[in-house]
Amino acid sequence: MADYQHILLAVDFSDEDTYVARKAERLATFFNAKLSVIHILDNIPMPDTAYGTEIPLYSDSPYELLQIEKNKLIHTANQLTIDPTNLWLIWGKPEIEIIRIANREDIDLIVVGSHGRHGLALLLGSTASGVLHHAQCDVLAVRLQDEWAESTILAYS
Repeated sequence: MADYQHILLAVDFSDEDTYVARKAERLATFFNAKLSVIHILDNIPMPDTAYGTEIPLYSDSPYELLQIEKNKLIHTANQLTIDPTNLWLIWGKPEIEIIRIANREDIDLIVVGSHGRHGLALLLGSTASGVLHHAQCDVLAVRLQDEWAESTILAYS
């Protein structure tokens, strides 16, 4: 098995991102791999912006919600000491854009969080499921505990 050279961490800025990010960081350290981070904008309005558009991180935006997302991604990168050239903020559908960047950047491993609540997404989460089924590289779906699972575990402990 070849070592991983380039790991892509997909973040959604949920409360669990730090947990997933630390796993990706440990893997990058273990394999001496480059670590990159991607965040896909899919839940804020982006007038006159086509899906697949990469958003420049270091220019101010007149859209407050977009500026907030930029700041979160930059903050995440700073915590992980990631080079700014290894960050992507893209407007689009998460699983499509994650895979597109992974292919373009020769990513060996994609790391995503997985809530596991709906349909096949019951096992993985819709984004994690889409990435897993269509990526041409390895995918690590980090299992996240949701409040329901935690309360169920506590009830039976």
